[in-house]
Amino acid sequence: MATLEPEIVSTARCFGGTQRVYRHRSAVTGTDMRFAAFVPPQGDDARLPVVWFLAGLTCTEENFTVKAGAQRVAAELGVILVAPDTSPRGEGVPDDPDGAYDFGLGAGFYLDAIQAPWAKHYRMESYIMRELPEIVATTLPADMKRQAIMGHSMGGHGALTLALRHPGTFASVSAFAPIASPMNCPWGEKALGGYLGPDRATWRGHDACALIEDGARLPGLLVDQGTADGFLENQLKPQLLEAACAKAGIPVTMRRQEGYDHSYFFIATFVEDHLRWHARALSVSKS
Repeated sequence: MATLEPEIVSTARCFGGTQRVYRHRSAVTGTDMRFAAFVPPQGDDARLPVVWFLAGLTCTEENFTVKAGAQRVAAELGVILVAPDTSPRGEGVPDDPDGAYDFGLGAGFYLDAIQAPWAKHYRMESYIMRELPEIVATTLPADMKRQAIMGHSMGGHGALTLALRHPGTFASVSAFAPIASPMNCPWGEKALGGYLGPDRATWRGHDACALIEDGARLPGLLVDQGTADGFLENQLKPQLLEAACAKAGIPVTMRRQEGYDHSYFFIATFVEDHLRWHARALSVSKS
């Protein structure tokens, strides 16, 4: 069973609230795991909605926490921000044999692997959907009946697929430059093939466009995509997501941001819009 009182690694005051990083032993991944959580000042007196942020390839819980500048708006709106790590880590956790950045450590793709040697530790879907929410619920002043999710790149893929695979869990979903259809890009083909094996029918359960084609639905979707993103044409392919949503009747706001790239400068520019969008869905009064 997970440790429900995780160790505090660091703590800092921030916009009247508290930014912490936690470490705990995970029964799901069999490793120590870290996550960051910002609790705004309203958390002193009430249970608050949670907005999850899933980061992209090579990232940890630190990238969004330090670079996105989201705490100011979260403090105004009264929402908790939770940013998990992107993969298991530690002794005995396998990594890409060639040391590539797009598979293994820092590249868990928010799914449960079924292929050896990855299946033992790479169980990020179960970790984020089952174990970590239990820890958040007992550690933070969190109202787990009000959750939203967003992510960037690989994490945008994660936000989309987890919301589609677990309907009713999240009131709203958004993404920054998501990997829209991992079945149809090099990053995704490598990750899905490595973690899930060669059967592409199995991959469909972890591809947002395929999930939508197969009947999964979202209440709506906000996506920001930079037009100067170097991964746009080969890896991200937002037009596939746009087409799948249109065919399924899913309302999608696809904002193509002129001149913006794939970096956290891009995320920092538009994260306030995303938080206010989630706040409306979560019925936060100041949204």
